[in-house]
Amino acid sequence: MTMVDAGFGPHLMLDLGDCDVSRLNDLSYIFNLLNTLPDEIGMTKITQPYVFPYEGLVPDDEGITGTVIIAESHISVHTFPRKQYCFVDLFSCKTFDVERARERLIEAFGSRRPEVHLVQRGSEFPRGMLVEPADVCADRLEPMR
Repeated sequence: MTMVDAGFGPHLMLDLGDCDVSRLNDLSYIFNLLNTLPDEIGMTKITQPYVFPYEGLVPDDEGITGTVIIAESHISVHTFPRKQYCFVDLFSCKTFDVERARERLIEAFGSRRPEVHLVQRGSEFPRGMLVEPADVCADRLEPMR
């Protein structure tokens, strides 16, 4: 199990090649994945997934785009069925089982050529430090008249 806990939080990015085209083209499948994945990895879903087909000026760019907002940040999916390719981002402000999420997403799209990128975001994020609201915007406040 890989857990990352320094800084603000981990950002897992998957570049998934040689995927199952039927899954990349299936709006309901991607909706259900985004709908159930947060619970599977211990996250808190705060919206229903937004999933829609994309048809651009370039036919090769057609696919499905989806996102779900989680209390910890977000999960997004962008598919390119004509290229058997998919991009997935999972960003969180708390630690999670990166290995489990990675395996689950690679399996979900049947990728036979995954590239995995993991970045720890916000190494300078001031956890536990509070700033008084007046201090934050004092230079933008105008005197009351």
